[in-house]
Amino acid sequence: MISSNLTNKSQFGNQAFFTLSFRGEQLENPLISFRARVKKRIFNTMGQNGICSLCHFYFLLGFLFVFISCSPDTNKKEMKDKIQGFDGSASEVKLMTLDPGHFHASLVQKYMYDQVDPVVYVFAPEGDEVEEHLKIIRQFNTRPENPTKWIEKVYQGPDYLEKMLKEKPGNVMMVAGNNAKKTEYIHSAIQSGINVLADKPMVIQPGEYPLLEEAFTLAEQKGLLLYDIMTERFEITTILQKELSGMESLFGELEKGTPENPAISKESVHHFYKHVAGKPLKRPPWFFDITQEGAGIVDVSTHLVDLILWECFPEQPIDQTEVEVISARQWSTTMSPKEFEQVTGLSSYPDYLEKYLTKDSLLDVYSNGDLVFTTRGVHGKVSVIWNFKAPEGARDTHFSIMRGSKANLVIRQDRDQHYIPTLYVEPAKDIDPELADTVIADAIEKLNAKYPGLSKKPSLSGWEIVIPDKYHVGHEAHFKQVTDRYLQYLIEGKLPEWEVRNMLTKYHITMKAYEMSLDDPDH
Repeated sequence: MISSNLTNKSQFGNQAFFTLSFRGEQLENPLISFRARVKKRIFNTMGQNGICSLCHFYFLLGFLFVFISCSPDTNKKEMKDKIQGFDGSASEVKLMTLDPGHFHASLVQKYMYDQVDPVVYVFAPEGDEVEEHLKIIRQFNTRPENPTKWIEKVYQGPDYLEKMLKEKPGNVMMVAGNNAKKTEYIHSAIQSGINVLADKPMVIQPGEYPLLEEAFTLAEQKGLLLYDIMTERFEITTILQKELSGMESLFGELEKGTPENPAISKESVHHFYKHVAGKPLKRPPWFFDITQEGAGIVDVSTHLVDLILWECFPEQPIDQTEVEVISARQWSTTMSPKEFEQVTGLSSYPDYLEKYLTKDSLLDVYSNGDLVFTTRGVHGKVSVIWNFKAPEGARDTHFSIMRGSKANLVIRQDRDQHYIPTLYVEPAKDIDPELADTVIADAIEKLNAKYPGLSKKPSLSGWEIVIPDKYHVGHEAHFKQVTDRYLQYLIEGKLPEWEVRNMLTKYHITMKAYEMSLDDPDH
């Protein structure tokens, strides 16, 4: 009797085999061994009976002909589709966390997902970083309200990467940590047949960019999904700014702008000392080394460049030839030894930070930067600033403006807004006030179909869009929203073309900006 079924020798779908049974005998090389065994059976039958019955002979001969004529490439493609397929089943995604040196790795697990197995495999070098990661996961598991149920299976050792690639107990790798190694991690995982969800940035050195390009090429060839975590797309004011910019009656057309007065600007201020999950954040010392964390112009700037492409050219693939970096610069924030100890827990600097030390053992951290670039002729500006600690009662701030021919769309997050992102519509001076009021009312009505509860109230230069608190979910919750989107892409089996193209273009922009900033005479 001849039978066949698709079995999986690896628990998580790393490699599948056709197992064929011929009268109870198992064969694992179907396109070679099986053919040979069928031919052997034909001639054995002829030998045992003197001559095979004509029907029996031609039946077996016909079967052999059909089997041999099957295309191996077709079979392999069908196997690949089966192996890489996700359908949303419970626990079908097996997560592996690699070298979790940044707290973003834990924020992906702040909530549970039906599609993700609660068992998570962690591969990391020994040290405080993995312990801090596990500590946050334990906090999530033991919190009074909506606790998670993660089970962490941890391997620690110098061969953590090789161990993960060899064993592959999961089918998705999550990576957020030392950025100096991240591009290598991504490429190695894709090369080994593992899907990747990566924290930004995917690359921090221009010399590593070709490796990232190769990783995306391999991902396409292997049917894998490589995606970075762009949390800021899920901030409600940014979403509404994008929505309103698409309403011609309100916004008009996006201006082209100039280098001095860009059409769209994104500026943010951050702080080294902060709280995560209600606890003071302990940062690893390499966070302050731009060769490991990346300069500010290639790190947080990634989010802001992404938003410019995402808002101005929604779901449009942007090629690298369609963008140009006009200017770029970077500068440092100075930290004292006491401040360094406060945020890292270390009483002295590691050797690799000595090159950034100035008089009185002050540490220069090149975390600040700005750049101006064009996309299809539209000028955009990105600016990122890091201070050590926010003033009492203050938090991170953000400013964004999209300039249209009929109105500007402005996001402010500062003291006047109680550090809550707030969206304003500011009509152009030549727009009739009564007409503008009617148009904004119509726009709010349209938005309420998707985001119920929105309203407007007068502001100094126009109107404030009043957004219910339920939409202000906070930065940490955005990690779940990004992960949900990634899980949906896994079910769909591919990323949209614009997502892939614009990831590469985004990192092309930050790499070119970094190169240009090194030529700044003030650097």
